[in-house]
Amino acid sequence: MQEFTAVGKRIPKLDAADKAAGRIQYIQDIKLPGMLYGKILYSKYPHARIVNVDTSKAKKLSGVRAVLTGEDIPVIKLGVYKDNTPLKTGKVRSYRDEVAAVAATDPEIAQEALSLIEVTYKALPAVFDPEKAMKEDAPLVHERHKTNILKMPWKLHYGDVEAAKKKAAHVVEDRFSTTWVTHCCMGTSGAVAEFDHTNNLTIYTNTQIPSLAQKDFLDTLKAMGLQDRRVRVVKPCLGGGFGSKLDTYAYENIAILLAYNTRKPVKIVFDRREEFIATSTRQPTITYISQGCDKKGNLLFRDISMILDNGAYTSWGATTPSVMMMPITTLYRVPNVRYEAKCVYTNNTYSQAMRGYGNPQATFAIESTMDMLAEAAGIDPVKFRRINANKPGDVSPQNFRITTCGLDECIDEVKKKLETQGPKEEGIGMGIASLIHVGGGARVYKSDGCGTILKMDDFAKVNVFTGASDMGQGADTVIAQIVAEELGLHMEDINVIHTDTDVCPWDVGAHASRTTFVAGNSALGAARKIKSRILEMAARQLETSAGELILRDRKILSKTHPDKQMDIGKLLRTVHFSHGGQMLMAEHFYDPANENLGRDFRGNLSMTYTFGTHGVRVKVDEETGKVKILKYVAAHDVGKAINPMLLEGQVYGGVMMGIGYALTEQVILEKGENMNPNFRDYKILTAKDVPIIEAPVRETADKEGPFGAKGIGEPGCVPTAPAIANAIYDAVGVRIKDLPITPERVLAAIREKKGLDHCGVELGKGGAEECIIEE
Repeated sequence: MQEFTAVGKRIPKLDAADKAAGRIQYIQDIKLPGMLYGKILYSKYPHARIVNVDTSKAKKLSGVRAVLTGEDIPVIKLGVYKDNTPLKTGKVRSYRDEVAAVAATDPEIAQEALSLIEVTYKALPAVFDPEKAMKEDAPLVHERHKTNILKMPWKLHYGDVEAAKKKAAHVVEDRFSTTWVTHCCMGTSGAVAEFDHTNNLTIYTNTQIPSLAQKDFLDTLKAMGLQDRRVRVVKPCLGGGFGSKLDTYAYENIAILLAYNTRKPVKIVFDRREEFIATSTRQPTITYISQGCDKKGNLLFRDISMILDNGAYTSWGATTPSVMMMPITTLYRVPNVRYEAKCVYTNNTYSQAMRGYGNPQATFAIESTMDMLAEAAGIDPVKFRRINANKPGDVSPQNFRITTCGLDECIDEVKKKLETQGPKEEGIGMGIASLIHVGGGARVYKSDGCGTILKMDDFAKVNVFTGASDMGQGADTVIAQIVAEELGLHMEDINVIHTDTDVCPWDVGAHASRTTFVAGNSALGAARKIKSRILEMAARQLETSAGELILRDRKILSKTHPDKQMDIGKLLRTVHFSHGGQMLMAEHFYDPANENLGRDFRGNLSMTYTFGTHGVRVKVDEETGKVKILKYVAAHDVGKAINPMLLEGQVYGGVMMGIGYALTEQVILEKGENMNPNFRDYKILTAKDVPIIEAPVRETADKEGPFGAKGIGEPGCVPTAPAIANAIYDAVGVRIKDLPITPERVLAAIREKKGLDHCGVELGKGGAEECIIEE
């Protein structure tokens, strides 16, 4: 077994000390000479004609340098569907629509200027329910589109579902729903835009996609009539991402437009309320599902249709069905699968990518009905999952090729850690749920690659320029560990730069749990090129063969002759200052051999897949409906844990995000308006809510991963909700099918099961009137 010196070690994040000491620069900390401050005016209606925008008073306010409306800017189209613009003209379609923007010498003046802008609206009928929005007589959100149903082809049918239904010994079917939740990044959104004297743009922005954002901003410049300009994207330290920064937004384009109009740097930073109302949520879903099995418990079919609330515009949330297909077709062995999803325009906020990217919504329905089907078949739910578990070498109906797979072991580990001795206690239940997620990249674009440039100085210190984006997950630390391991160096010898498109190579972005696998393989490829040259040069100096040498502890060592060794730094100086000297630099672009999905949505999307099982023991108070988590176990097949400490952090964070999704979190929209845009009313879990969490790791050493690793960034939150829902059912016998699983919903279900009304009085016995009066 290979002995590692850096890989597999519990090494703190490289930026941890600077963050703790307050030395890190977030977007809030950036200040440029002559900088102005931008503010955005949002709509007062969910759907209305813009009759007039009067900016005359705002323009006269001292300190105001620019006021822009949609009429003042060129046509700039944003989003996956190109149905959005930075500032709206004609009409508004949601409360978050940007109507005007101001740049002023300080934020307070800019805010005051917004209050002086007078907008005249004519209210229009609005639609907030996606099922109602699908009807022919529903108000159209985009008249040009002629329907509220997006023309996106989310439809597949593998095998013969109808025939399988007839053969099935047991069938369950039901309806599930999930709601709006938001990312709750500690650092709010923001951007600083600046043009030089030749109209080249530098933009400091919170983004997970520097290279793709650069392309989007080049398109913005072209729309502004600025051809053949340069765009430099500088990424400050991100205070969280979770998918919220996988698109370019109106506020970034507004900062660019204001900077161009004022010829000054312009900074726009959201406050917390703005972060809630003007950034995008997870996609809400309505899911109709049926599953069936034979008498022995073998799954025969899975049949799912979904309706997704797209909101008023189209960002990456509308593409989540492409990832929902993964658990629908490939979580467990299921030969016959049918799936259809419809994304529907409404006058609600629009949705974006969020950790798991559709997988948590789909897995909630799948794993809840797995328990229901196991019960119908009279099979223990753990045994039922073992019967149907994926195996190495499987090829799913979607042509996903399963290489390594530790699902069986994860199921066993969770069962072992949650089992208790003795009779079952009243009100206490156990539930489990499993997951599959991409673990080896995900070819969403034509390229799924990442570039790395390595530069090594005369003292064996390495600068790693990576296209990867660190957003708090520790990508820079993991990349440094991989390079240090391959080159026989110490962690302090490695410096990772990932913040600037002027110096960092291309990468498709931090999404799909791809960074460790793809950026790690890219860094490893560059390091191997450097290593090969070091060994070749050392072989000449030590008069031996390169195959006889290894790199360890900053030295070149002979495997067979301990006396033959040399400091790496000394070798580099010797070579550098010799006749015809050389410096060591290498580049490597790693683009995995995964596949884009075809028109039938078949194709091996990822080089490898991450599996896992979560289990939870809960106590349910039947008098209040409150759910208490007694213990949570999240076991994952990770390939190889490059950094167990950071891996555990990802799992703990994912689990807590998943518990919030399951039990407490909800963006409350009332006729399209966000009613809880703050941390007082939006019930995010805090440190005091953290239960006992265990995160056992199964290492399957995937041959495609760097040192065997798979991606693990998202899986931690994927099966949490169904695991908790299954545990609640085991505890008190009620099945909650709508998220969040609030005490009110649990209590109502318990009372319904007992034949009681909402006041806890036996149905038909009266008493409800008195209860209402008391309430």
